[in-house]
Amino acid sequence: MAVRDGVVAWLGSDQVGRSQFGSAQVIDLQGAFVSPAFVDSHIHLTSTGLLLTGLDLTAATSKRHCLTLVAEHVAAHPGRPIWAHGWDDTAWARDEAPSTAELDAVAGAVPAYLARVDVHSAVASTALRDLVPGLAAVAGYESQRPLSADAHHLVRGEARRLLTTGQRADARIAALDALAAAGIVAAHECAGPDIGGIDDWQELRATEHGVDVIGYWGEAVSSAAQARALLETTGARGLAGDLFVDGALGSHTAWLCEPYADAPGSTGNCYLDPDGIADHLFACTEAGVTAGFHVIGDAAVRAVVDALARLVERFGSRAVARCGHRLEHLEMVTAEQAAILGQCGVTASMQPNFDALWGGSNGMYARRLGSGRAALLNPLSLLASAGVPMAFGSDAPVTGIDPWAIVRAASHHQTQGSAISARAAFAAATRGAWRAGGVQDGIMGTLVPGAPASYAVWDTGETEVASPADTVQRWSTDPRSRVPALPRLEVGDPLPHCRQTVHRGVVLHG
Repeated sequence: MAVRDGVVAWLGSDQVGRSQFGSAQVIDLQGAFVSPAFVDSHIHLTSTGLLLTGLDLTAATSKRHCLTLVAEHVAAHPGRPIWAHGWDDTAWARDEAPSTAELDAVAGAVPAYLARVDVHSAVASTALRDLVPGLAAVAGYESQRPLSADAHHLVRGEARRLLTTGQRADARIAALDALAAAGIVAAHECAGPDIGGIDDWQELRATEHGVDVIGYWGEAVSSAAQARALLETTGARGLAGDLFVDGALGSHTAWLCEPYADAPGSTGNCYLDPDGIADHLFACTEAGVTAGFHVIGDAAVRAVVDALARLVERFGSRAVARCGHRLEHLEMVTAEQAAILGQCGVTASMQPNFDALWGGSNGMYARRLGSGRAALLNPLSLLASAGVPMAFGSDAPVTGIDPWAIVRAASHHQTQGSAISARAAFAAATRGAWRAGGVQDGIMGTLVPGAPASYAVWDTGETEVASPADTVQRWSTDPRSRVPALPRLEVGDPLPHCRQTVHRGVVLHG
């Protein structure tokens, strides 16, 4: 491959290249391979950076271990407010979250915020709760159990306010550096009033870094004028991303048609009703603005798809498709709903790692929903067969940002018949994610002459190979697919390690 002025100038055989570009600087990769760089279609950069620079609870193996990690952090940072993320009670033997009293016992008078792994509920210390007037009267309040819904959003906002400007800035750079080190050159930031707030979003927009940030603002509107004004105010790519219709299955806040198997009295939470969903879609479509929602539960998906069907009746499928509307997560979708989404060109921005973490017959999904409903979650092959455009991301800090893990999860779905090919998964994490972010030139996310030189160089972890072909699995390498021969991604195989990341000819990592 020859690169000139940040653009791929030529691809071909070694002998021809050396004769055609005799004066070029030659870089011998010594068995490593080159692929188009990845794009993360759903991330929260400041929160991801706070996980990298602060208190990471993802390794906690029990409630006791979680509290021990908090106590050690308090001892190392006396008097400082605590922002922590990642505990997952469904991975613990007793499936029991820390109580307020138990957190107080280790945090003392320090305000402490401990977000659950899905960030739809959190344990908060009394010192933090006391900073929010009237909290006990707000939906989602619990005196000893984790907070959810509006109570969680209020406490999260207060915990965010306690972070210093320096902490937030360091976190953003840490997250962007981590993306570059993972072979990722662009990310779709899903911002909003209840995520990081407008200050965090504007600070992120002002951050200088080589990784592209394509931002979405999750706030509902009811008129085209409102949509245009909000887009101008925020500078976002669209009014989409985490505009919450519901919550998450792990926190029992995803909106379901039938009750949870392990909480028979609950069908979860509805944060945006069907009228609000329709108003937002109609307003954005009239304004020509990308709209979208966070949807996980089947009741939430049904409400959105019903509104989309009405939208198509009014504007026509082509006008709807031109707006590039998108749905985040989309875990519980039927064949009929997938057909409607395919007809109106709505992108499914999905996280295959969810299935890797919580799928399977004994996973969190099965406990929350029962094995029958759980087996229908994240139906990647169904969506692909219905022609629904897909883009893949991490939802970091919810899951890790390793893009090859995402490709492997999509091609090794724990439900038989729901996986897609590794080639299709790779395309969803590269070209598909660029398209979802509004880049529709047909070449971004590929390595062809005329395309931006945005690529990553990978080591496979195999030190002794007879030839480069020995390090790849023989999926189709038809040039029309514009997907390179891919590395082995079997469960248990080491994932490729990023040696270098280049974006438009500029080295971001390595």
